[in-house]
Amino acid sequence: MENSWKNNALLTPDQMGRADKLAVKAGVASLDLMEAAGRGVVDAIVARFSPRDVLVLCGPGNNGGDGFVVARMLAALGWPVRVRLLGDVKNPGGDAAINAQRWQGEIEALSAGDGFGAGLIVDALLGAGLDRDVVGELAKVIEKINAADTSVISVDVPSGLDGETGRVCGVCVRADLSVTFFRKKPGHLLLPGRRFCGVVEVVDIGVPEGVLDQIDVHTVENGPEIWALPQAQDDGNKFTRGHCVVVSGDELHSGAARLAARAAARVGAGLVSLAGTRGALLVHASHVSSIMLNEVANGPALGALLEDSRKNAVVIGPAKGIGEGTRQMVLAALESGAATVLDADALTSFAEHSEVLFAAIKDLPKRDVVLTPHGGEFLRLFGVDTDHTKLVLARRAAKEAGAIVVYKGADTVIAAPDGWAAINSNAPPTLATAGSGDVLAGIIGGLLAQGMAGWEAACAGVFIHGEAANQFGGAGLIAEDLPDLIPDVLLGLA
Repeated sequence: MENSWKNNALLTPDQMGRADKLAVKAGVASLDLMEAAGRGVVDAIVARFSPRDVLVLCGPGNNGGDGFVVARMLAALGWPVRVRLLGDVKNPGGDAAINAQRWQGEIEALSAGDGFGAGLIVDALLGAGLDRDVVGELAKVIEKINAADTSVISVDVPSGLDGETGRVCGVCVRADLSVTFFRKKPGHLLLPGRRFCGVVEVVDIGVPEGVLDQIDVHTVENGPEIWALPQAQDDGNKFTRGHCVVVSGDELHSGAARLAARAAARVGAGLVSLAGTRGALLVHASHVSSIMLNEVANGPALGALLEDSRKNAVVIGPAKGIGEGTRQMVLAALESGAATVLDADALTSFAEHSEVLFAAIKDLPKRDVVLTPHGGEFLRLFGVDTDHTKLVLARRAAKEAGAIVVYKGADTVIAAPDGWAAINSNAPPTLATAGSGDVLAGIIGGLLAQGMAGWEAACAGVFIHGEAANQFGGAGLIAEDLPDLIPDVLLGLA
């Protein structure tokens, strides 16, 4: 990725704290960072709202210090501003003290018994590094904020949200806008946190970009900044654009494979074949034209088909059926050296034999292997430790399997064995429809056929999949719609 990942870097609260310290070490005054943070919040407010009564709720730490800057700057612009402080009104702690002293207005004590009527509430109560549940009086305050019929702007992350994991710590402010600094945090994208953040805006506060090289960042937001799509060459041909083979289920379960094959073709693979039994191929023949058909009944037959090295990518799993026959086909595909996407039934077939699958991936010659489990398939193959987040689990699974893992969902995580992970945020809820995952497997297979490396192909495939659904524009989307929306997505990414 070279340096292309830096704009998409996601920082844990601890990493952001280290970034702040490195910025100070590089000569940026800490108060200047706080001043820039407050100014960024004010700019975001002024860009979206006309002047109105503002209630700024400050905590005792740096988040509250940002809030005092916001209050001072809005008041200087002529906005009516009230400030309430959580904690000792006479002695706010930490860096908040200096900016509390700079605030010339009254500072009221904050309690759940207060009224929260205002034209706008600024939530500067708690920071992103929250590691315990919000209880007692503060929990009641947050519940009253959420009950107020008022727009809410959260500083950094909504109070009550763990910025690292996206966990709601008991109760959480539901913001309309979250203004964060330097880079987003995983909690802005991971569920359930993403639902509480509203629109997320990132502002520059003067932290040098070079600090990212010093704080061991390996998490990014998925997007075209971190990968480049393969480009057709002027002197190329269909073979140079790769050949993706999609393994089919039987004649009664053939539709999923066609969805994957059509997606692989639409995303740019030069050739696409469906491989299956004669009965399945007879069904396929009545539906496809440019997609080729290959009779393959078992693992050895698939291995023989893949001896042609021009068939350089394989997708197995969509409605393939669960059992020994599918396991043998997966092992044959892995042994062939072709880049391989394993989805759905291909994963579940190894639920009781995961060590066999992982050994086959690791022990045979280096190749790109992408596993695309949804939550149930992930549980069956890897188990789930509920003490850890989706991001941690995906990373652990990728290392265990020696493969790229696409842990699907509204907050899909794409993880690589080397520790890199991307969180996807562009998928609309309309993608929750039968066959959608089959299309995703085909997109990734088509990109692998064109020579994209596994992690980049998986990230690009997930993003394209989400954008195709966005192109549709709303309710009524079915999986059959998605492949034909891919060209418009590719045009927009060109």
